[in-house]
Amino acid sequence: MRYIFCFFCLLGVQDLWASDRLDSLITVLESKMDKRAFFDLQKEQRIGELIDGASRSQTLEDRYKIFNAIIEEYQFYSFDKGLTYIEKNIIIAEALNNSLYLNRTKLTLSLFLVNSGRYKESIDALNEIDRDSLPASLINDYYIAYKEGYSGLAYNTTVKRSQATYSQLYTAYQDSLYSRLDPNAEESLRLKEKQLRDSRALDQAMVVNSQRLERVSMGSRGFSLITFERSLLFELMGDIEKQKEFLILSAISDIEASVKDNASMGTLAKIMFSEEDIDRAHRYVNFSFDDAKFYNSQLRFVNIANSLPTITKAYEERSDVQNEKLQSSLWFISILAGFLSITIYLVFRQMRKVSIARNELTAANEKLKDFNLKLNHSNADLKRLYLELSEVDKVKENYIGTFLNLYSEYITKLDVYRKLVRKYVNANQMNALLELSKSKQFIDEELEIFNKNFDSSFLHIHPNFVNAVNALLKEDEQIVLKDENQLNTELRILALIKLGINNSGRIAKILRYSVNTIYNYRAAIKSASKDKSTFEDMIKDVQ
Repeated sequence: MRYIFCFFCLLGVQDLWASDRLDSLITVLESKMDKRAFFDLQKEQRIGELIDGASRSQTLEDRYKIFNAIIEEYQFYSFDKGLTYIEKNIIIAEALNNSLYLNRTKLTLSLFLVNSGRYKESIDALNEIDRDSLPASLINDYYIAYKEGYSGLAYNTTVKRSQATYSQLYTAYQDSLYSRLDPNAEESLRLKEKQLRDSRALDQAMVVNSQRLERVSMGSRGFSLITFERSLLFELMGDIEKQKEFLILSAISDIEASVKDNASMGTLAKIMFSEEDIDRAHRYVNFSFDDAKFYNSQLRFVNIANSLPTITKAYEERSDVQNEKLQSSLWFISILAGFLSITIYLVFRQMRKVSIARNELTAANEKLKDFNLKLNHSNADLKRLYLELSEVDKVKENYIGTFLNLYSEYITKLDVYRKLVRKYVNANQMNALLELSKSKQFIDEELEIFNKNFDSSFLHIHPNFVNAVNALLKEDEQIVLKDENQLNTELRILALIKLGINNSGRIAKILRYSVNTIYNYRAAIKSASKDKSTFEDMIKDVQ
């Protein structure tokens, strides 16, 4: 069971590989079909160069040889143009009175006529040749021309007596030719393959075909012919896939070689039609028809005429069915388009409403955003004010406590001083009392305490006061304190101005200096400032 399973798997893989190969070949073929004009242009350029060379030739013999090359290019490309140059060479041969040239050209004419399906005219051309005057090099071509001519007549005539006569003549010339040929020559192998094919010895015929195929290359008339004959063998074997494969190879070679007298494409179109691949069948048969029309081949016209109407009719019928389906689809699509238009209109209206609402919402959001921003600023301001008020309250509490304590100490000191005076009076120590009243030690101590409390309190409220004052002074007049927690006289005067005490008399009483001293201090500090006129006003604004 395992071996059987592997065998069927192998068959499936081979079928898949063969299908992929065939699809690839079809892709290549259709690519080559699209490039037909390119290959034809190359052919025309080669012919053009030969024609230019013929126009420059000095002798009739040179022209004859160049015309032979042109005829060879036209042999399977254009019957009418090739025939024109054959007739020119006949005239040249007659002008040169060269029987070899004349017989060779008439043989070429006969083969030209055979290839285009003009069998009777081919025989007529051969009958003009004196067989005994032919050199050995042309005898084989002579028999080949007769063989092909009678083969065509035997196949295409409808009169049985004539058909029998042509068949006998075909066999006679074939046998004569076969006996003369080298067994390994192309024509000999071709005849051998045909005999084996006709007798249905297909495996042996396939071996001979392989021998022939090894001698040719893609893009030549020989490759096209041999692969076409190989497809005939596969057709007789019933292997349609292989038949198509070699028909495709033959057709590709025909296109690359610009062979317009071809049979592969027309045969391939028939197979595609039988497989209901109408599109390819229609394209291939029209391609083949264009080639036959270009070449002016009666034989190909007859072959194509048998299949072209059928394929074209099927293509048109299918096109009609597709058009009907297309019309039905168009009606259906039109109805759908109508519903879609209505839907789009309603959606558009709704979208406009949504857009307006969105815009309004956006505007409201922007207003709300502004309001929130303002509210945040207000909250920040309130918070700041609250902190400032809290700080002010703390300062007030601190300094109320400080000054209450200070006043309490002064009251206590006055009470002590009162008791001391009373003591001296009761003891009748008038001299001691007089000395006590003369001493300034008590006043100096109290003034020092006052200054210390003032400095500490003011710097606590305005910790950056010294730096702010220095910023208003010239660089060489900066105030540098020995103790950062104690102000000097100039800074105390400025501190009192900052507190709103601007009168020099009041400042003098507070600091226990004379008015002139205070005036002199104020004048000196103004002189040290950057701007005398605004200095004290700017002191008041110091934070």
